[in-house]
Amino acid sequence: MGIRNRLAIGALLLALGGLVFADFDHSQWDQLLRDNVVELREGRATQVDYDGMLASRMQLRGYLAALAQVEKAVFEAWGYPEQLAYLINVYNAWTVEFILSEYPKLDSIKDLGSFFNSPWSQEIVLLFGGQVSLDDVEHEMIRGWGRYNEPRIHFAVNCAAIGCPALGAEAFTAENLEQLLDKNTRRFMSDSERNYFSNGRFYLSKIFDWYEEDFEKGWKGYNTLAEFLADYQRELGLGSEARDRLASNRFSLRYTSYDWGLNKVP
Repeated sequence: MGIRNRLAIGALLLALGGLVFADFDHSQWDQLLRDNVVELREGRATQVDYDGMLASRMQLRGYLAALAQVEKAVFEAWGYPEQLAYLINVYNAWTVEFILSEYPKLDSIKDLGSFFNSPWSQEIVLLFGGQVSLDDVEHEMIRGWGRYNEPRIHFAVNCAAIGCPALGAEAFTAENLEQLLDKNTRRFMSDSERNYFSNGRFYLSKIFDWYEEDFEKGWKGYNTLAEFLADYQRELGLGSEARDRLASNRFSLRYTSYDWGLNKVP
């Protein structure tokens, strides 16, 4: 092989390597979030300006098209932080697009489903050369692949409901993934309207009912929900009685109501 051919092949491999390992650009989604997400109660909850999102729908669709162009082989070559940030943004951006498909003629994301077909089971997401559902992204990929073991994703993916953990005002990236997961989780845990201890009993969001197993799979060495909760005792505002109950893993638990109303700016 001549030196010119070797140089040409080397240049091609270098270019491909840059394509594979370069960070995906989430700046379009980041700007949409900064422009249209309103924080409430010190960030413990947010509302979305769907009118603003609708006015910027071409920008949103451009971002969704860019997400769809990522090939599975390229995705697999990324590190886990970039993969997880990408999948969280896929879920959240497509949820907003799904809402816009019928907005303003809906009061809840549940209005986009039917008795036989939930909103989350509809194959609306263009991903890896095919069409998948929001359920596929969350349960088959983020949770189902078994590579991330990250229970805090439940405070990152947003289902467009008031009862959901807040949709943050910035996009996830490989660089800020840990910071945002930590911030979102601490904000959610400190929301005394959803999580609190009273009269000898814990009251928690339904998220801990639906996904309890995810908090018991060894993240940070925790194998029980009590160990996870103990890590956020300051955010929960726990006194000595509550801490003792967690330490002995002897406590009663009830779940707070979940508001499925649309998380929109009034």
